[in-house]
Amino acid sequence: MKRFLSLLLTGLLVFVLAACTANQNAGNEPKDKDKDKDEGKTEEVAAEKVLYLNNSMEPTSFDPPIGFDSVSWSPLNNLMEGLTRLGKNHDPEAATAEKWEVSDDGKTYTFHIRENAKWSNGDDVTAGDFVFAWKRLLDPNTGSPAAFLGYFIEGAEAFNNGEGPADNVKVKAVDAKTFEVTLTSPQAYFLSVITNPAFFPINEKVATANPKWFAEAASFVGNGPFNLTEWEHDSHFVMEKNDQYWDAGTVKLDKVNWAIVDDTNTEYQMFQTGNLDTSAVPADLSEQLFKEGKPKVEDQAGDYFYRFNVTMEPFQNVNIRKAFAMAIDQQQIVDFVTKKGEKPAYGFVAYGFNDANGKDFRETSGDLVKTNVEEAKALLKKGMEEEGYTTLPEVTLTYSTSDTHKSIAEALQQMFKDNLGVEVKLANMEWNVFGEEQKALKFQFSRSSFLADYADPINFLENFQTGLSMNRTGWSNAEYDKLIKDAKNEADEAKRYEMMYKAEKILFEEMPIVPLYFYNQVTLENEAVTGIVRHPVGYTELKWADKN
Repeated sequence: MKRFLSLLLTGLLVFVLAACTANQNAGNEPKDKDKDKDEGKTEEVAAEKVLYLNNSMEPTSFDPPIGFDSVSWSPLNNLMEGLTRLGKNHDPEAATAEKWEVSDDGKTYTFHIRENAKWSNGDDVTAGDFVFAWKRLLDPNTGSPAAFLGYFIEGAEAFNNGEGPADNVKVKAVDAKTFEVTLTSPQAYFLSVITNPAFFPINEKVATANPKWFAEAASFVGNGPFNLTEWEHDSHFVMEKNDQYWDAGTVKLDKVNWAIVDDTNTEYQMFQTGNLDTSAVPADLSEQLFKEGKPKVEDQAGDYFYRFNVTMEPFQNVNIRKAFAMAIDQQQIVDFVTKKGEKPAYGFVAYGFNDANGKDFRETSGDLVKTNVEEAKALLKKGMEEEGYTTLPEVTLTYSTSDTHKSIAEALQQMFKDNLGVEVKLANMEWNVFGEEQKALKFQFSRSSFLADYADPINFLENFQTGLSMNRTGWSNAEYDKLIKDAKNEADEAKRYEMMYKAEKILFEEMPIVPLYFYNQVTLENEAVTGIVRHPVGYTELKWADKN
């Protein structure tokens, strides 16, 4: 936050005091209230269980098919709920749907929605709400970056591409509480995919009356463990326990106050002063805090990586792309910049996915890009000769505003200078603008992150199909596209994995991206807090959280 960053210049003491004040002003209940004349009211307030978290950035959107990113998912996952939900062990389990049947051919699922599944305004959650939401996800006019996730539904891809009508999408309400969907082929990961917020229902009656129902707390209607009760944009938002939720008895917290602070050091100071219950680990304190055993380290399926824009000079040339990729030392990034025990990434699919032979995908696929300074120099020279360059066109590396992103960008800038003799300019931009500009292919070379939407390697690889909004590189390869499409329709797991291994190799032969490291989840947590579940796919789960 600019307010906090400017205060840093006036001194640490003033900064800490300001952080405390700002956090309390950001919708937080004061820890110690003045005595109220009504003693019963004082006891009631004191008994409230309030969790204080930081979302780091303003959520992109609380419209489920649009808020398809790491700064929207965790709040959305606690405000809403799909047919299935990831449990404490990270596997999908019954949620808004209490049970389901699968047809003999494995393609048709019939879900039975709970009779007591309600919207926060008291309306019944119906099968029609799911039909409305899923077709809206796929509607090309919605412009959802998550629409491709629904392509396993019969008729979905054609509708999303403008080649078929909505009526051909095989989702239907059998009756008010029975929802049926037919897939193009059996999908082992289907129940996991639909835990993603993109597949959350939308109250059709509310959305029809107010198409911007999701934009403010006063109009927001959800069906999850918590309600959105306050949202001061770019400052904070507040959730309170949803008494209409079918499993409200499980929810222990009364309220969750989310600050929006985009600086890790500021976040850590707020944690230290008791104004946050969790915090990321600042890089400059990482070694000390790890030595003291304070951070919690959990798995996360995702990558920190950079995208080349193959439609812009000089990255239309594959050898120049490879030169830049090989000039990066991923091990140095995790050892000396991020310093949180991450694994360097030499491929795109993360560790933790076993193939039909029980072997880890990443280990089997191997290292597809490694640091090699001499080869990088040779490839740069070759690429420049191919393009007729005597001088390399100016290169700008763009990142979204964050202290971590800035540190990594500066490290890469130095590596390109030292290893290639190339001066690279840096530019930063606020997240929401950055995301739109990147999708529009406005950047030459820009940072990215990917958190798996569901637990399968295909989810990593499907991002780079031609024309997908998640591609953001301008890269296209017909063989790659066919491998991904065939893999998504292949029931034989051994054959499916072979297709995915081949696809990942093609991706790195052409190098539209360069990975830096695989994410883990490193957090500091108030000892009074229990039960927060951080799923490897990137959602934070507060349904079981408690604070003593």
